[in-house]
Amino acid sequence: MKIVFIGVGNMGKPMAANLVKGGHEVFVHDADPALTSSVAKEIGATALGKISEVAVAEMIITMLPDGKVVREVALSEGGVSAWAKPGTIWIDMSSSQPMITRETGAALAKKQIVLVDAPVSGGVPRATSGTLTIMIGGDDSAAIAKAKPVLTSMGKTLFEVGELGSGHAAKALNNVVAACNYAVLAEALLIAERYGIDQERMVDIVNVSTGQSFMSTIVMKNFVVPKTYSTGFAVGLLAKDTNIAAELSEELGCAAPHVLLTNRRWAEARDCLGADADNSRAILAWRKLDEA
Repeated sequence: MKIVFIGVGNMGKPMAANLVKGGHEVFVHDADPALTSSVAKEIGATALGKISEVAVAEMIITMLPDGKVVREVALSEGGVSAWAKPGTIWIDMSSSQPMITRETGAALAKKQIVLVDAPVSGGVPRATSGTLTIMIGGDDSAAIAKAKPVLTSMGKTLFEVGELGSGHAAKALNNVVAACNYAVLAEALLIAERYGIDQERMVDIVNVSTGQSFMSTIVMKNFVVPKTYSTGFAVGLLAKDTNIAAELSEELGCAAPHVLLTNRRWAEARDCLGADADNSRAILAWRKLDEA
């Protein structure tokens, strides 16, 4: 299948590479022309120099910062939808806002382009290995059926979640749970440290007790306690996902105080550390804020 992949940064590059390995004819495009050229050469894809060339695609995949950027790329004057062929399936694998995804999907439908949302979980290591978890939302069952064989080149576990935007909602909700787990465990470790309990010993206790989680067994054990802080996932990205979950809870009129508090805490960490800092450094930001 001829696939145009837009956004070949840390996550998009290995995902596009796995599509090439899966036997697809892949065309890559990025806002950075130099990155477009280097990635195309490295993974064996074709560099797409102009958006107008997107007409070659049977399927478009986007891996961009958020739903606002996807909407701009899709619907701006001279954007992708002005050149894509009717019948094209567009898979947005970004961490996008569910309500914006619905709006973008409705606008694309008027141009006979079908939008499917399929955000991912697993980070760069699983993007590289092709074992991402992918959450699929969409209103066109036939388009989803065509998309799934392509998605299996990039992911090992696929969930069909519901109507368009549901995949993006599920992704944000999963990440806000992880972010909340990290935040409360970080606070527990700072309290333990102040009391005189060794942080590594505290993490070992949690990992064989009822507080155990992915954050305790992987992030705290492997990246925080040894002070490597190198998960490869930026604090700004996690703060963005918690904000999507918080916005969704408010838009739906849900009482979600833990989600809102988690969102505030990660916004503090992002503002303190800078958006590009590794998310595992958040405990350092909260220690600094506590001592201020």
